[in-house]
Amino acid sequence: MNKTGYFTHPACRRHDMGRGHPECAARLDAIDDRLLLTGVLDALDRQQAPAASEADLLRAHSAEHIARLRALDARIAADLAAGGPPLAAIDPDTSLCADSLQAALCAAGAAVAATDAVATGALANAFCSVRPPGHHAERERAMGFCLFNNVAIAVRRALDVHGLQRVAVVDFDVHHGNGTEDILAGDERVLMVGLFQHPFYPYSGAEAPADNMLNVPVPAYTKGPEIRQIVADQWLPRLEAFRPEMVFISAGFDAHREDDLGQLGLVEADYAWITEQLHAVAARHAGGRIVSCLEGGYALDALACSVEAHVRVLAGV
Repeated sequence: MNKTGYFTHPACRRHDMGRGHPECAARLDAIDDRLLLTGVLDALDRQQAPAASEADLLRAHSAEHIARLRALDARIAADLAAGGPPLAAIDPDTSLCADSLQAALCAAGAAVAATDAVATGALANAFCSVRPPGHHAERERAMGFCLFNNVAIAVRRALDVHGLQRVAVVDFDVHHGNGTEDILAGDERVLMVGLFQHPFYPYSGAEAPADNMLNVPVPAYTKGPEIRQIVADQWLPRLEAFRPEMVFISAGFDAHREDDLGQLGLVEADYAWITEQLHAVAARHAGGRIVSCLEGGYALDALACSVEAHVRVLAGV
């Protein structure tokens, strides 16, 4: 029986946006430590991610966007050589250090490699424990901690390289996946369903979306039972009707009640339940094929325990 893949890369830990930034390497350490402590890691097929190729990036991003990030990476190297600052800011929340571009390439590469392995049947499904996250990165713009859109790159790989006809994206991060929507809106081969706190960063998602987007904004302090009802009443009927051949998850765990970057009230059992519903959809229509990529989640204990709950369902342990 094929295993659940666990994709990561040491470069993802070297990305550093400065002291005190919530999107930090300790997030991946907390996840690894929890999966090791609980024995879940032993059930996974651990793989080191490759860097994404230019061709893969270009399926979701413009050549100009990629060139801007490469130029910024070169500028940081030149600044460091001249004794200059170690960081270059893209926006008030997002900066690059000398290792950030390589980390972003490996994060996207993890999603691509996981897609290849799951699409070909080498793995049953996969989780990518990577950073920087991706779902705010638009076709032309890095923002919100995100440089490249890992899930959108992987989706286009599944469609364009593996020839799938229907692919679903599910985003349960506390923030709207504006970048994924920007890249995939209007692509009839894709159905994207998401829920997110609103009004909240990036202050999008409540306007009329494209037909292939199901956005469900929820107010602050919405808790697990209400979220489960939304999944049952809105997400699942659309997913069943769409019959996806592969399911991608933007797995953000910052809707947890302990996470200070959001004000929703999910707990580990809610993440397990949501994953169970998606696992069942994938089993019915997609041969079980799921690729899940880490997005948000900044309260380290809550993040680690929530990822454990998520991965346990994927791995059946």
